[in-house]
Amino acid sequence: MLATTDLRGRPYDPATVLPRAETDVAAAVPKVMPILDRVRTEGARAVLDLGEQFDGIRPPSLAVPAEKLTEALESLDPEVRSALEESIDRARKVHAAQVPAGSEVDLGEGALVENRWVPVNRVGLYVPGGRAVYPSSVVMNVVPAQAAGVASLAVASPPQKDFGGLPHPVILAACALLGVDEVYAAGGAQAVAMFAYGVADDDGTRVCAPVDMVTGPGNIFVAAAKRALLGTIGIDAEAGPTEIAVLADGTADARWVAADLISQAEHDPMAGSVLITTSPELARDVVAEIERQVPGSFHEEQIRQALGGPQSGILLVGTLDEALAVADAYAAEHLEVHTVNPLQTARRVTNAGAVFVGPHSPVPLGDYSSGSNHVLPTGGSARYSSGLNTVSFLRLQQLIRYTETGLKELDTKIAALSTAEGLPAHGEAVSLRFR
Repeated sequence: MLATTDLRGRPYDPATVLPRAETDVAAAVPKVMPILDRVRTEGARAVLDLGEQFDGIRPPSLAVPAEKLTEALESLDPEVRSALEESIDRARKVHAAQVPAGSEVDLGEGALVENRWVPVNRVGLYVPGGRAVYPSSVVMNVVPAQAAGVASLAVASPPQKDFGGLPHPVILAACALLGVDEVYAAGGAQAVAMFAYGVADDDGTRVCAPVDMVTGPGNIFVAAAKRALLGTIGIDAEAGPTEIAVLADGTADARWVAADLISQAEHDPMAGSVLITTSPELARDVVAEIERQVPGSFHEEQIRQALGGPQSGILLVGTLDEALAVADAYAAEHLEVHTVNPLQTARRVTNAGAVFVGPHSPVPLGDYSSGSNHVLPTGGSARYSSGLNTVSFLRLQQLIRYTETGLKELDTKIAALSTAEGLPAHGEAVSLRFR
C-alpha cells in the first residue's frame, strides 16, 4: 500500500523523486470564471442558485439568522463544546503572543520613521464542508484575525442538505462561541466571489458587504477562485491537498508512525503521507502496521487511495543529514520528528509549515488543540511562506515624520540620486523648499 524508494548510495533529483499530489490550479481558473462573473453581475441570487447546483440544496437565505447560531450552540454536545472551548483558549494565547510591537526609529534631528501594524479592516473566512466537517477551521481562521484586531469578520461555509440548507450546526456553534454573528450559507468559488464583490438581493438590498481579504482552505475550485480574484482581494494562500512527512530513525515506534500517516490520509484521496527514514527495519514495520491498522477503519477506501497514490511513500536514506536534506526539499505542510534527539533534529529543519517534535506531538494535536494554527502551506510552499497567523491579518504601515531640519540634511543627496535615475523633478520637489 505504501511503496518504498531506496535513495541510499545513489544520486537523485528532489524535484522528481519526492512524492507529491498533482494539482493544477491554473487549469481550474477558466472553470470558475463563469461562476465569478455570475456572482459579480447577479449578486445574491447567483450564490443561492449555485449553492443549489453544486451542494444539492438551496439555502433559505444566504445570511444565517442569529437565532440559528444560538440554537446550534445550545444543542451542541457538551463534550464537543468543552473541546472547542479548550482549543479556542489555547489558540488565543498562542496568537496573542504573535502580535508584533511597533517601533519608532530616530534617524537624527528632525528625522523619525514609525513602524506601526494596522489590521485589515474586513475579512471573509472560508470554512470548507464536504467529506468532513471542520469546526476547528473556524477556530484557526477566526482567532488570529481577532488577535490582530480585525474589526469586521464574516464566515462562509457550504449549505448542507441534512440541515435544511444551513451550514453544519457544529460550525455554527463554533462561530457562536467565538462571537462571530455574520455567517453565510455559501461554499465553493461562489463564496469567494461573494466576499470579493459583495452581493445584494434583486431589489438592491445589501446582503454581504465586500471584504478586503479572504482566508481559509478549500478544494481546487476555491483555490482557483482565490487566484483569479487576487488583487480584488488579498488571500492567505492557495491550499492544496493536505500532507504529512515523518522524519524518523530506528528508535521510532512503527505503530505510532503508521497511525499518524493514516490519520492524514483519511482527509482526502489525494492527501500525501510520506515517511523519510534511515531505518530499513522501521520502513518494513510501518508498512506492516499500516496493513494491520487500515482494514476496517472508518474511511478505509479513501485511506487506501491516499496511501497508494503517487503522493505517498517511504523514502529510505543513509544518514540523518540526508533525511534532513530530503525533508527540507519536500517542505511538508506538517513534519513530525521521531529521532533520538527530536528537538535537536527539529531545530535543524528549515522548510516545513509546522514541526511536531517527538512521539507525543502528533499532527492531530495541531489539528485541534495544541494552540498552533492548522492552516499551513502545502505543495512545497513552506519553502517561502508561513501558515496562517496573527501577522497574516496585519499590515506594516510606516509613518515618516521629518522636520525642515531633517529634510534639509538630505537635500543634495536626494538631488544626486534623482538626477542619476533620470527623475530630476523628484529632487526639485525637495530643493524648492529651501530656495
